[in-house]
Amino acid sequence: MPVPADIRAVPRPVNTIVDDNGRDGPKRYAVRQRSSSKYVPGGNPQPRNGKVVGHIIDHKYVPIHESKAGTSAEPDMLSYGASALVKSVTKDLVSDLLAVYDPSDAYAMMSIATLKVIKPAVTANRMATHYHRTFVCKDYPGAAMSPNSIGNLLQRIGMEGSRRKQFYQLRIQSTSADHHVAIDGTLKQDNSKVNDLSAYSRKARVRGCSEVSVLYAYDIERMEPVCAEVFPGNSIDASSYPAFIRDNDIRKGIIVADKGFPPSKIKAELQERPDLHFLTPIKRNDARISDNDMLSFEGVLTGIAAHIVYKKKQIKGGRYLYAFKDTKKASAEEAAYLANAQKKNTFLPEKYAKKQAVFGVIVLESDQDLDAKTAYFCYEDRWLLELVFNRYKSDECLDHTDVQNDYSVIGGEFVNFLSTVATCRIIRKARTAGLFDHMSYGELMDDLSSAWRRTDAPEEPATDDGYWVHTLQIVFEELETLGLSKPIPKPAPKKRGRKPKLKDQYEQKPKRPRGRPRKNSSQSVSTL
Repeated sequence: MPVPADIRAVPRPVNTIVDDNGRDGPKRYAVRQRSSSKYVPGGNPQPRNGKVVGHIIDHKYVPIHESKAGTSAEPDMLSYGASALVKSVTKDLVSDLLAVYDPSDAYAMMSIATLKVIKPAVTANRMATHYHRTFVCKDYPGAAMSPNSIGNLLQRIGMEGSRRKQFYQLRIQSTSADHHVAIDGTLKQDNSKVNDLSAYSRKARVRGCSEVSVLYAYDIERMEPVCAEVFPGNSIDASSYPAFIRDNDIRKGIIVADKGFPPSKIKAELQERPDLHFLTPIKRNDARISDNDMLSFEGVLTGIAAHIVYKKKQIKGGRYLYAFKDTKKASAEEAAYLANAQKKNTFLPEKYAKKQAVFGVIVLESDQDLDAKTAYFCYEDRWLLELVFNRYKSDECLDHTDVQNDYSVIGGEFVNFLSTVATCRIIRKARTAGLFDHMSYGELMDDLSSAWRRTDAPEEPATDDGYWVHTLQIVFEELETLGLSKPIPKPAPKKRGRKPKLKDQYEQKPKRPRGRPRKNSSQSVSTL
């Protein structure tokens, strides 16, 4: 189609032609370079057209780089604060993942885990969106975030049990032999009909749904999980206990477990692992309590706010029993028991007499000779693991599984483990910095997510470097408190009081003599 004369007359670079593609739109008339000439035997050389260098738009020549300036695929600003906080506490996790997994898979795992912390309840369909709007795409570039890629990744993680074990071994090796490892489990909803892990648990009558069981080992001193494993929902804790220790090869530490994890179930594992010990509560009706007269308390724990009496005794087999009675808990339990008996009219004097002696009592069994106060605090700190599970299900919204087959469930829980470790470390870091004195965890993450930063900014952020985008002053203060932004240097404090005036040494006035001026005697006489 011939190009109109008025279009050809528009000024444009030399050695170019105008090409009409015949379709309406701003790019109809393309300006192409003359790249070379083609020799024709017996005729004149024919020119060859090259690449498009611009377009004639509204009778003006527009270079191609100007027309594409507003349609760049790379954003020039991203959400920075929340992803930077997660990155600051997970550097060792990335190193351990790279030591075990392919770098592409390791980056994808950390991207998913980070997004689960930043954006709880995010689905696979929305992963790519949040990946490309945060600095996660800069921290872990090239991660495959499509739903199909995520599904394939979780499948591979679940199938490669040896790699998961290697990773957990790196985490467990960092646990000191004198650290206390709390082991407990939680149930997650999973109504899938195509995997063998989903089953009705002991709580199915109340919950009314199928579930899977997730066991966690938690380092009390470091306040973070060290390993995790998925079991069928109908598997009781006692049967999963030895398998969990064997599968993750836990060989050192003091296991602080609940009543559902009796040491009798791991007798063989304890014999094979001399550096592995336990501290576990026993039932209140255990015969060893009465046989060893553990309710005849011999002292009061000092240095704690609660009023707790205790008794410690070595029993047969070289083990130790530690009995504690919290008077405040005893009163609460007794009041609850009497209220229930009054409501149902089931009060029996004999039964009440037996119960009254053990209200508020907990008896611990251990294979180590511990100080009574140390044993008490070891078990009391188990509540930290309950906080982890609460955070796991509430803030991280991991109360159900979103995948179907067995391998995907296992792989998804591995990524959830990474998210849980990151969350625990964030809580510890923010609490140490004092931020939780006046705000919640969710409010902190919301504030940090609002801190946007330009992508061409230097790696070392500073509050006054000019690369921040619509960030509030209160958010800057939070970033500085967490060490995520270099604060603005404060001027030296000024001296109190008014500055002294400058004195000219050449024009100094004579000082006035101190005291009241004397009267002139001659003047006084003349007046008389």
